[in-house]
Amino acid sequence: MKFKKKQASTKQSVPTASLPDIIFMLLIFFMVSTVLREFDVKVQFTLPAAKQIEKIDNKRIVSYIWVGRDGRVQVDDNLVLIPEIQNLAARKRQVIPNVIMSLRIDEGSKMGIVTDIQQQLRKGDALRINYSTLMKL
Repeated sequence: MKFKKKQASTKQSVPTASLPDIIFMLLIFFMVSTVLREFDVKVQFTLPAAKQIEKIDNKRIVSYIWVGRDGRVQVDDNLVLIPEIQNLAARKRQVIPNVIMSLRIDEGSKMGIVTDIQQQLRKGDALRINYSTLMKL
């Protein structure tokens, strides 16, 4: 007479009932915490390096001005001429009174372009100006 061993008929598996809830919570977390790129930069530029830099805490009040290698100027998402900067800066100040105009200028750009942009920002009453650089190691 042969004896057969009884084997347990229950399978051990990972419970997946709460898996959709977990996936949904992760999806919401990443949607809330992700910062999307706001602007499509149309000019080519290389930022100059600086020995000492300071980060801006509130980036919601920053408006960017890019100056490319070829001298083209882009404000936020639009290519503009330098005389148009005054009106754009004035409109930005109406929407955000403490707006910071951040200049991202190619390291090989002429100082005359920078001076012209500064003058237009003054005329538009945008006096809070930031110069973006990279950290020099």
